[in-house]
Amino acid sequence: MKLLGLITFLSIVIQQSYWDLRVDASSRDGFVRTKGVQFTLNGYPYYANGFNAYWLMYVASDPSQRPKISAAFQEASSHGLTVARTWAFSDGGYRPLQYSPGSYNEDMFQGLDFAIAEARRHGIKIILSFANNYVSFGGKKAYVDWARSRGRPVSSEDDFFTDSLVKEFYKNHITAVLNRFNTFTKVHYKDDSTIMAWELMNEPRCPSDPSGRTIQAWITEMAAHVKSLDRNHLLEAGLEGFYGQFSPQSKTLNPPGQFGTDFIANNRVPGIDFVTAHSYPDEWFENSSEQSQMDFLNKWIDAHIQDAQNVLHKPIILAEFGKSMKKPGYSPAQRDMVFNTVYSKIYGSAKRGGAAAGGLFWQLLGNGMDNFQDGYGIKLSESSSTVNVIAQQSGKLTLIRKIFARMINVEKWKRARARGHGPARRRSHKIEN
Repeated sequence: MKLLGLITFLSIVIQQSYWDLRVDASSRDGFVRTKGVQFTLNGYPYYANGFNAYWLMYVASDPSQRPKISAAFQEASSHGLTVARTWAFSDGGYRPLQYSPGSYNEDMFQGLDFAIAEARRHGIKIILSFANNYVSFGGKKAYVDWARSRGRPVSSEDDFFTDSLVKEFYKNHITAVLNRFNTFTKVHYKDDSTIMAWELMNEPRCPSDPSGRTIQAWITEMAAHVKSLDRNHLLEAGLEGFYGQFSPQSKTLNPPGQFGTDFIANNRVPGIDFVTAHSYPDEWFENSSEQSQMDFLNKWIDAHIQDAQNVLHKPIILAEFGKSMKKPGYSPAQRDMVFNTVYSKIYGSAKRGGAAAGGLFWQLLGNGMDNFQDGYGIKLSESSSTVNVIAQQSGKLTLIRKIFARMINVEKWKRARARGHGPARRRSHKIEN
């Protein structure tokens, strides 16, 4: 019996080692899904500790600069980062992706191809955004200008959300991106599991309609369009998290301004699979004290995690956050405090199986990329206390994933053994015979 017990124990260890290997492999392949308020990958929990790098396509469009992309992904992977968010747009202007509606710059598209291929090689998932709210890289304004040049009676950038021709241009761009054949991986984007999710727009705002109804109708229409073409990938709206009329009691949390979005209503749209929030207290409350900014950050994150968990019943990613070194009085300790606050909120929810599924800091920079430094840039190759905080969060989320995965696998092993299909059960039969 002692021999039998030892062999049974060893079989469990072997079985668990096998499942652990499967869990490690699952962190690299397959489409990310949602199950309740959590992300899953091949049936196991998945967490998005990552970064923003809007410049990936732009830099990679020059083949001589592509080693910077490879090095950035290598650094990110070595620090345990799992997700990168970047632009799949550049509309008009200098070195665009889209010269004009439906007319594309192949060099830029191949730059995006390369970035996706490198992310895949380093085990990092990608979130791709289809358009920008702001004039940087074209934005709403470029689309409205294109429509005006064709005789449409548009007068405001907010006509982006309502004009039928503008919406046709935008839908055609979505279709072009989804159907893009990657020249490096030889896989269409809509079939590529390296892509974790699509984002409708970076920080959509419609200040001309503070009610949020215009944005609501637009998200509803565009989410349906994306899902009609691609059922493989997750979709999010790109919202910053401003509250609206659906939850008037929460509007007091908003920074000053008219945004025309509604965190609750907009994220309830069918087809929106998970929710996002951004947080820049040093921008939104620039003249407030450091303590006031931190108080806001704590309340902002708590409210959105709770609403994702209890009201929306969807996972949430804090998709942009950071601390600018260009602000008066900045210190690395202040930046560490912001990162630690964000990460501790995410970790506290995640370890309970809650809705907080990760955070993407703004922004990652590689070596030789100082021209992209906006004050928020972080180089992982330069040792700093903030880099240590980022790596520690990766380790903590990896540990949670493995704990939850082991619990899942124990249940799988027990069920298989009870049915007589587990390897330990079969071996014990042989010994008993």
